[in-house]
Amino acid sequence: MEKTKYYSYKNNQLTKGCQLCVEGKKLVLFITGLCNKSCWYCPLSEEKYKKDVQFANERTINTDQDLIEEAKTMQACGVGITGGDPLKRLDLTLHYITLLKTKFGQNFHIHLYTSPESITKEILERLELLDEIRLHPDLEDKKYWKNLELLSYFKNLKGIEIPLIPSLEKETFELIEYVKNKINFINLNELEIAHTEHNKVLDLGFQVKEEFSYAVKESEELGKKILEKYSNLNIHLCTAKLKDKVQLGNRIKRQARFSSHRFDIITRDGSLIRGAIYLEKPSFNYRDELKKKNKEEEIKRLKKFREIITKKLQCAKKDLFIDKIKYRFLVSSKFIRKHQNEIKELDLIPAIVEEYPSYDMFEIELDFL
Repeated sequence: MEKTKYYSYKNNQLTKGCQLCVEGKKLVLFITGLCNKSCWYCPLSEEKYKKDVQFANERTINTDQDLIEEAKTMQACGVGITGGDPLKRLDLTLHYITLLKTKFGQNFHIHLYTSPESITKEILERLELLDEIRLHPDLEDKKYWKNLELLSYFKNLKGIEIPLIPSLEKETFELIEYVKNKINFINLNELEIAHTEHNKVLDLGFQVKEEFSYAVKESEELGKKILEKYSNLNIHLCTAKLKDKVQLGNRIKRQARFSSHRFDIITRDGSLIRGAIYLEKPSFNYRDELKKKNKEEEIKRLKKFREIITKKLQCAKKDLFIDKIKYRFLVSSKFIRKHQNEIKELDLIPAIVEEYPSYDMFEIELDFL
Protein backbone atom coordinates (compact mmCIF):
# COMPACT_ATOMS: atom_id res chain seq x y z
CA MET A 1 0.00 0.00 0.00
CA GLU A 2 1.39 3.37 -1.04
CA LYS A 3 0.26 6.80 0.09
CA THR A 4 -0.01 9.22 -2.82
CA LYS A 5 0.71 12.95 -2.89
CA TYR A 6 -3.06 13.42 -3.27
CA TYR A 7 -3.92 12.25 0.29
CA SER A 8 -5.08 8.90 -1.04
CA TYR A 9 -3.74 5.33 -1.03
CA LYS A 10 -3.13 2.86 -3.82
CA ASN A 11 -1.88 -0.53 -4.84
CA ASN A 12 -0.10 -0.49 -8.21
CA GLN A 13 -1.29 1.98 -10.88
CA LEU A 14 -4.03 4.59 -10.98
CA THR A 15 -6.12 4.52 -14.13
CA LYS A 16 -5.66 7.38 -16.56
CA GLY A 17 -9.13 8.59 -15.65
CA CYS A 18 -8.11 8.94 -12.00
CA GLN A 19 -4.81 10.59 -12.87
CA LEU A 20 -6.51 13.27 -14.94
CA CYS A 21 -9.21 13.76 -12.28
CA VAL A 22 -6.86 14.42 -9.39
CA GLU A 23 -4.93 16.86 -11.56
CA GLY A 24 -8.15 18.81 -12.17
CA LYS A 25 -8.02 18.17 -15.92
CA LYS A 26 -11.40 16.47 -16.29
CA LEU A 27 -14.73 18.11 -16.88
CA VAL A 28 -17.61 16.59 -14.87
CA LEU A 29 -20.58 15.86 -17.14
CA PHE A 30 -23.80 15.15 -15.27
CA ILE A 31 -26.17 13.43 -17.71
CA THR A 32 -29.25 12.90 -15.55
CA GLY A 33 -30.34 12.51 -11.95
CA LEU A 34 -32.64 9.64 -12.96
CA CYS A 35 -31.67 6.27 -11.51
CA ASN A 36 -33.38 2.96 -10.76
CA LYS A 37 -31.78 2.89 -7.33
CA SER A 38 -32.34 5.01 -4.24
CA CYS A 39 -29.08 4.54 -2.35
CA TRP A 40 -29.31 5.82 1.22
CA TYR A 41 -25.79 7.26 0.92
CA CYS A 42 -26.40 9.11 -2.38
CA PRO A 43 -24.47 12.42 -2.27
CA LEU A 44 -26.46 14.24 -4.97
CA SER A 45 -27.88 17.67 -4.26
CA GLU A 46 -31.64 18.25 -4.21
CA GLU A 47 -31.19 20.16 -7.48
CA LYS A 48 -30.06 16.96 -9.22
CA TYR A 49 -31.48 14.01 -7.29
CA LYS A 50 -34.02 12.09 -9.45
CA LYS A 51 -34.28 15.07 -11.82
CA ASP A 52 -33.60 14.81 -15.55
CA VAL A 53 -31.14 17.70 -15.79
CA GLN A 54 -27.73 18.10 -17.42
CA PHE A 55 -24.66 19.94 -16.11
CA ALA A 56 -21.09 20.43 -17.25
CA ASN A 57 -19.25 21.24 -14.01
CA GLU A 58 -21.52 23.92 -12.48
CA ARG A 59 -23.02 24.97 -15.81
CA THR A 60 -26.51 23.95 -16.93
CA ILE A 61 -26.37 22.31 -20.35
CA ASN A 62 -29.08 23.27 -22.83
CA THR A 63 -27.16 22.85 -26.10
CA ASP A 64 -24.12 21.03 -27.44
CA GLN A 65 -22.35 24.38 -27.61
CA ASP A 66 -22.77 24.88 -23.85
CA LEU A 67 -20.84 21.67 -23.26
CA ILE A 68 -18.12 22.49 -25.80
CA GLU A 69 -17.66 25.98 -24.34
CA GLU A 70 -17.29 24.65 -20.80
CA ALA A 71 -14.69 22.10 -21.92
CA LYS A 72 -12.76 24.82 -23.75
CA THR A 73 -12.98 27.20 -20.79
CA MET A 74 -10.97 24.83 -18.59
CA GLN A 75 -8.95 23.29 -21.45
CA ALA A 76 -10.26 19.87 -20.37
CA CYS A 77 -8.23 16.78 -21.26
CA GLY A 78 -11.17 14.49 -20.66
CA VAL A 79 -14.56 14.05 -19.04
CA GLY A 80 -16.13 11.96 -16.31
CA ILE A 81 -19.75 11.11 -17.16
CA THR A 82 -21.94 10.67 -14.13
CA GLY A 83 -25.48 10.85 -12.72
CA GLY A 84 -27.86 9.41 -11.47
CA ASP A 85 -27.31 6.74 -14.04
CA PRO A 86 -26.13 8.06 -17.44
CA LEU A 87 -27.44 4.93 -19.14
CA LYS A 88 -30.99 6.01 -18.25
CA ARG A 89 -30.39 8.52 -21.04
CA LEU A 90 -28.37 6.20 -23.28
CA ASP A 91 -28.87 8.05 -26.57
CA LEU A 92 -27.88 11.37 -25.01
CA THR A 93 -24.83 9.78 -23.38
CA LEU A 94 -23.72 8.24 -26.68
CA HIS A 95 -24.31 11.56 -28.44
CA TYR A 96 -22.09 13.44 -25.98
CA ILE A 97 -19.33 10.81 -26.13
CA THR A 98 -19.26 11.03 -29.93
CA LEU A 99 -19.47 14.83 -29.85
CA LEU A 100 -16.51 15.20 -27.46
CA LYS A 101 -14.34 12.63 -29.24
CA THR A 102 -15.05 14.28 -32.59
CA LYS A 103 -14.38 17.80 -31.30
CA PHE A 104 -11.32 17.15 -29.14
CA GLY A 105 -9.84 13.98 -30.66
CA GLN A 106 -9.54 10.34 -29.70
CA ASN A 107 -7.08 11.13 -26.90
CA PHE A 108 -9.79 13.08 -25.06
CA HIS A 109 -10.26 10.61 -22.20
CA ILE A 110 -13.80 9.61 -21.21
CA HIS A 111 -14.89 7.48 -18.28
CA LEU A 112 -18.46 6.71 -17.22
CA TYR A 113 -20.22 5.61 -14.03
CA THR A 114 -23.19 3.27 -14.12
CA SER A 115 -24.78 0.27 -12.44
CA PRO A 116 -24.57 -3.46 -13.30
CA GLU A 117 -28.35 -3.60 -13.72
CA SER A 118 -28.14 -1.06 -16.57
CA ILE A 119 -25.67 -2.88 -18.82
CA THR A 120 -26.31 -5.40 -21.56
CA LYS A 121 -24.05 -6.91 -24.20
CA GLU A 122 -25.53 -4.57 -26.81
CA ILE A 123 -25.08 -1.45 -24.67
CA LEU A 124 -21.46 -2.27 -23.86
CA GLU A 125 -20.69 -2.79 -27.53
CA ARG A 126 -22.27 0.59 -28.34
CA LEU A 127 -19.97 2.21 -25.77
CA GLU A 128 -16.91 1.35 -27.86
CA LEU A 129 -15.59 4.95 -27.80
CA LEU A 130 -15.58 4.96 -23.99
CA ASP A 131 -12.12 4.67 -22.42
CA GLU A 132 -13.18 3.43 -18.96
CA ILE A 133 -16.40 2.10 -17.48
CA ARG A 134 -16.91 2.11 -13.71
CA LEU A 135 -19.72 0.01 -12.25
CA HIS A 136 -21.33 0.49 -8.85
CA PRO A 137 -22.66 -2.88 -7.65
CA ASP A 138 -25.15 -2.89 -4.79
CA LEU A 139 -23.43 -4.27 -1.67
CA GLU A 140 -26.74 -5.10 0.01
CA ASP A 141 -28.36 -6.89 -2.92
CA LYS A 142 -26.44 -9.38 -5.10
CA LYS A 143 -29.22 -9.71 -7.67
CA TYR A 144 -27.30 -7.97 -10.46
CA TRP A 145 -23.77 -9.07 -9.61
CA LYS A 146 -24.09 -11.66 -12.37
CA ASN A 147 -24.20 -8.82 -14.90
CA LEU A 148 -20.53 -8.17 -14.17
CA GLU A 149 -19.87 -11.20 -16.38
CA LEU A 150 -20.97 -9.02 -19.31
CA LEU A 151 -17.88 -6.86 -18.94
CA SER A 152 -16.08 -9.28 -21.23
CA TYR A 153 -17.93 -7.51 -24.09
CA PHE A 154 -16.34 -4.17 -23.17
CA LYS A 155 -12.94 -3.94 -24.81
CA ASN A 156 -11.44 -1.05 -22.85
CA LEU A 157 -10.66 -0.52 -19.17
CA LYS A 158 -13.34 -1.77 -16.75
CA GLY A 159 -13.64 -1.56 -13.01
CA ILE A 160 -15.89 -1.08 -10.02
CA GLU A 161 -16.23 2.00 -7.84
CA ILE A 162 -17.94 1.61 -4.47
CA PRO A 163 -18.34 3.50 -1.19
CA LEU A 164 -16.53 2.19 1.86
CA ILE A 165 -19.37 1.45 4.28
CA PRO A 166 -17.99 0.28 7.64
CA SER A 167 -21.11 -1.76 8.52
CA LEU A 168 -20.85 -3.67 5.21
CA GLU A 169 -17.27 -4.90 5.53
CA LYS A 170 -18.19 -8.56 4.94
CA GLU A 171 -20.25 -7.74 1.85
CA THR A 172 -17.46 -5.54 0.46
CA PHE A 173 -14.89 -8.34 0.68
CA GLU A 174 -17.38 -10.76 -0.90
CA LEU A 175 -17.87 -8.42 -3.85
CA ILE A 176 -14.13 -8.02 -4.41
CA GLU A 177 -13.66 -11.78 -4.35
CA TYR A 178 -16.46 -12.16 -6.88
CA VAL A 179 -15.24 -9.51 -9.28
CA LYS A 180 -11.44 -9.50 -8.97
CA ASN A 181 -10.84 -11.64 -12.07
CA LYS A 182 -13.40 -9.79 -14.19
CA ILE A 183 -12.08 -6.22 -13.96
CA ASN A 184 -8.93 -4.12 -14.37
CA PHE A 185 -9.23 -1.87 -11.33
CA ILE A 186 -11.12 -1.09 -8.12
CA ASN A 187 -11.87 2.41 -6.81
CA LEU A 188 -12.85 2.74 -3.16
CA ASN A 189 -14.49 5.98 -2.04
CA GLU A 190 -14.38 7.14 1.55
CA LEU A 191 -18.01 7.44 2.66
CA GLU A 192 -19.26 10.99 3.23
CA ILE A 193 -22.40 12.56 4.61
CA ALA A 194 -24.54 14.98 2.60
CA HIS A 195 -27.07 17.33 4.16
CA THR A 196 -30.02 16.37 1.95
CA GLU A 197 -33.35 14.70 2.68
CA HIS A 198 -32.45 11.53 0.78
CA ASN A 199 -29.02 11.05 2.39
CA LYS A 200 -29.53 8.86 5.49
CA VAL A 201 -25.92 8.35 6.56
CA LEU A 202 -26.30 10.23 9.85
CA ASP A 203 -29.82 8.87 10.42
CA LEU A 204 -28.42 5.32 10.35
CA GLY A 205 -25.98 6.06 13.15
CA PHE A 206 -22.75 6.75 11.27
CA GLN A 207 -20.48 9.44 12.67
CA VAL A 208 -18.05 11.84 11.03
CA LYS A 209 -14.42 11.14 11.84
CA GLU A 210 -13.56 14.79 12.62
CA GLU A 211 -15.53 17.86 13.66
CA PHE A 212 -15.04 19.75 10.38
CA SER A 213 -15.16 16.77 8.02
CA TYR A 214 -17.88 15.12 5.95
CA ALA A 215 -15.99 11.80 5.97
CA VAL A 216 -17.45 8.92 7.96
CA LYS A 217 -15.58 7.36 10.86
CA GLU A 218 -13.85 4.00 10.09
CA SER A 219 -14.52 4.23 6.35
CA GLU A 220 -10.90 4.95 5.45
CA GLU A 221 -9.75 2.15 7.77
CA LEU A 222 -11.89 -0.36 5.85
CA GLY A 223 -10.24 0.76 2.64
CA LYS A 224 -6.78 0.20 4.08
CA LYS A 225 -7.75 -3.34 5.11
CA ILE A 226 -8.72 -4.05 1.51
CA LEU A 227 -5.48 -2.61 0.16
CA GLU A 228 -3.45 -4.74 2.56
CA LYS A 229 -5.24 -7.93 1.55
CA TYR A 230 -5.23 -7.39 -2.22
CA SER A 231 -1.77 -6.06 -2.92
CA ASN A 232 -1.77 -7.65 -6.39
CA LEU A 233 -4.83 -5.69 -7.63
CA ASN A 234 -4.99 -2.13 -9.00
CA ILE A 235 -6.86 -0.43 -6.16
CA HIS A 236 -7.25 3.26 -5.34
CA LEU A 237 -8.63 4.47 -2.01
CA CYS A 238 -10.03 7.90 -2.83
CA THR A 239 -10.35 9.92 0.38
CA ALA A 240 -12.74 12.76 1.09
CA LYS A 241 -9.73 15.07 1.40
CA LEU A 242 -8.63 14.17 -2.13
CA LYS A 243 -12.05 14.98 -3.58
CA ASP A 244 -12.61 18.21 -1.66
CA LYS A 245 -9.10 19.67 -1.46
CA VAL A 246 -7.17 18.24 -4.39
CA GLN A 247 -9.53 17.26 -7.20
CA LEU A 248 -11.92 20.21 -6.91
CA GLY A 249 -9.11 22.57 -5.94
CA ASN A 250 -7.00 21.68 -8.97
CA ARG A 251 -9.98 22.03 -11.30
CA ILE A 252 -10.73 25.49 -9.91
CA LYS A 253 -7.10 26.55 -10.34
CA ARG A 254 -7.15 25.25 -13.90
CA GLN A 255 -10.34 27.15 -14.67
CA ALA A 256 -8.79 30.29 -13.19
CA ARG A 257 -5.69 29.88 -15.29
CA PHE A 258 -7.57 29.56 -18.57
CA SER A 259 -10.71 31.65 -18.05
CA SER A 260 -9.55 34.69 -16.06
CA HIS A 261 -9.44 38.18 -17.53
CA ARG A 262 -6.18 40.11 -17.86
CA PHE A 263 -7.18 42.33 -14.94
CA ASP A 264 -8.13 39.51 -12.52
CA ILE A 265 -5.98 38.71 -9.52
CA ILE A 266 -5.72 34.92 -9.11
CA THR A 267 -5.34 33.79 -5.49
CA ARG A 268 -3.38 30.77 -4.33
CA ASP A 269 -6.63 28.78 -4.12
CA GLY A 270 -7.70 29.73 -7.65
CA SER A 271 -10.39 32.27 -6.77
CA LEU A 272 -10.51 35.57 -8.65
CA ILE A 273 -10.37 39.05 -7.14
CA ARG A 274 -11.81 41.66 -9.47
CA GLY A 275 -13.76 44.89 -9.62
CA ALA A 276 -17.44 44.85 -10.53
CA ILE A 277 -20.04 47.46 -11.44
CA TYR A 278 -23.67 46.47 -10.83
CA LEU A 279 -26.68 48.21 -12.31
CA GLU A 280 -28.60 47.49 -9.10
CA LYS A 281 -27.31 46.34 -5.74
CA PRO A 282 -27.61 42.54 -5.53
CA SER A 283 -30.19 41.40 -3.00
CA PHE A 284 -30.27 38.22 -0.92
CA ASN A 285 -32.25 36.52 -3.71
CA TYR A 286 -29.91 37.85 -6.39
CA ARG A 287 -29.45 34.56 -8.25
CA ASP A 288 -33.16 33.85 -8.43
CA GLU A 289 -33.79 37.36 -9.71
CA LEU A 290 -31.19 36.93 -12.47
CA LYS A 291 -33.15 33.98 -13.86
CA LYS A 292 -36.23 36.16 -14.31
CA LYS A 293 -34.46 38.86 -16.32
CA ASN A 294 -34.60 39.16 -20.11
CA LYS A 295 -31.05 38.53 -21.31
CA GLU A 296 -31.27 40.64 -24.48
CA GLU A 297 -32.73 43.60 -22.61
CA GLU A 298 -30.10 43.42 -19.85
CA ILE A 299 -27.25 43.32 -22.34
CA LYS A 300 -28.73 46.33 -24.16
CA ARG A 301 -28.77 48.21 -20.84
CA LEU A 302 -25.16 47.28 -20.17
CA LYS A 303 -24.03 48.45 -23.61
CA LYS A 304 -25.84 51.75 -23.08
CA PHE A 305 -24.19 52.27 -19.70
CA ARG A 306 -20.80 51.34 -21.13
CA GLU A 307 -21.09 54.28 -23.53
CA ILE A 308 -21.95 56.57 -20.64
CA ILE A 309 -19.15 55.27 -18.37
CA THR A 310 -16.41 55.37 -21.00
CA LYS A 311 -17.38 58.94 -21.91
CA LYS A 312 -17.46 60.11 -18.29
CA LEU A 313 -14.25 58.38 -17.21
CA GLN A 314 -12.39 58.77 -20.51
CA CYS A 315 -11.58 55.06 -20.61
CA ALA A 316 -11.65 52.40 -23.34
CA LYS A 317 -14.54 49.98 -23.85
CA LYS A 318 -12.10 47.09 -23.42
CA ASP A 319 -11.64 48.18 -19.78
CA LEU A 320 -15.29 47.31 -19.13
CA PHE A 321 -16.06 43.63 -19.74
CA ILE A 322 -19.78 42.88 -20.04
CA ASP A 323 -20.66 39.88 -17.90
CA LYS A 324 -23.59 38.23 -19.71
CA ILE A 325 -24.26 35.83 -16.83
CA LYS A 326 -24.69 38.25 -13.93
CA TYR A 327 -25.45 41.35 -16.02
CA ARG A 328 -22.69 43.59 -14.65
CA PHE A 329 -19.33 45.02 -15.71
CA LEU A 330 -16.07 43.38 -14.70
CA VAL A 331 -13.03 45.61 -14.33
CA SER A 332 -9.75 45.67 -12.47
CA SER A 333 -9.85 46.26 -8.72
CA LYS A 334 -7.49 49.21 -9.28
CA PHE A 335 -9.97 50.76 -11.73
CA ILE A 336 -12.91 50.38 -9.37
CA ARG A 337 -11.08 51.94 -6.44
CA LYS A 338 -9.88 54.87 -8.54
CA HIS A 339 -13.29 55.65 -10.05
CA GLN A 340 -15.71 54.54 -7.32
CA ASN A 341 -17.10 58.03 -6.66
CA GLU A 342 -17.72 58.77 -10.35
CA ILE A 343 -19.44 55.39 -10.71
CA LYS A 344 -21.70 56.18 -7.76
CA GLU A 345 -22.59 59.51 -9.38
CA LEU A 346 -24.12 57.46 -12.21
CA ASP A 347 -26.27 55.61 -9.66
CA LEU A 348 -24.28 52.42 -10.28
CA ILE A 349 -22.86 50.12 -7.61
CA PRO A 350 -19.07 49.67 -7.45
CA ALA A 351 -17.68 46.63 -5.62
CA ILE A 352 -14.66 44.43 -5.11
CA VAL A 353 -15.59 40.76 -5.42
CA GLU A 354 -13.75 37.52 -4.81
CA GLU A 355 -15.39 34.59 -6.57
CA TYR A 356 -14.73 31.20 -8.09
CA PRO A 357 -13.84 30.98 -11.80
CA SER A 358 -16.70 28.52 -12.41
CA TYR A 359 -19.57 29.31 -14.75
CA ASP A 360 -21.83 30.35 -11.85
CA MET A 361 -19.04 32.56 -10.42
CA PHE A 362 -20.03 31.77 -6.84
CA GLU A 363 -19.12 34.69 -4.59
CA ILE A 364 -16.74 34.15 -1.68
CA GLU A 365 -16.71 37.79 -0.62
CA LEU A 366 -18.48 40.86 -1.96
CA ASP A 367 -17.41 44.31 -0.72
CA PHE A 368 -19.48 47.30 -1.88
CA LEU A 369 -17.48 50.52 -1.99
